[in-house]
Amino acid sequence: MTAPISLGIHLLLGIAGGIAVGGGVIALFIVLDVIPRLAQLTSSYDKVHWYEGAMVSGSLLGTLSDFWSWRISAGPLAELAVGWFDGVFVGMLAAALTEVLNVLPILAKRLQMTHYLFGLLMAMVCGKVAGSLFDWFVYQH
Repeated sequence: MTAPISLGIHLLLGIAGGIAVGGGVIALFIVLDVIPRLAQLTSSYDKVHWYEGAMVSGSLLGTLSDFWSWRISAGPLAELAVGWFDGVFVGMLAAALTEVLNVLPILAKRLQMTHYLFGLLMAMVCGKVAGSLFDWFVYQH
């Protein structure tokens, strides 16, 4: 395959994958009402824009650091702080998921895809399996 075609395919797959993952994450956060619920629990409705900015900035910074393999040697205290923030995020996401256990039916209803819910679930499962197999057998070698 020639270099421009290969580059074009890689570019197309990268953009498509980014849109799919980003759209899924944003849809999850919207359906779970993570930011409004956080503002409600902390009584800080005036800081909603800060929460949204922190989520966007954190995802952008995480993506850039993953792409360019950034390494920071800041010692155990910085590792403790990063671990703390990671734990807070995962805990809040888990708490939001326990409040709204029926994410996919609500999403399918909002997208008017209730008749295709089984197909949507199977597409997600097959995509996850195919991606894992590709990572294990092709990408890791």
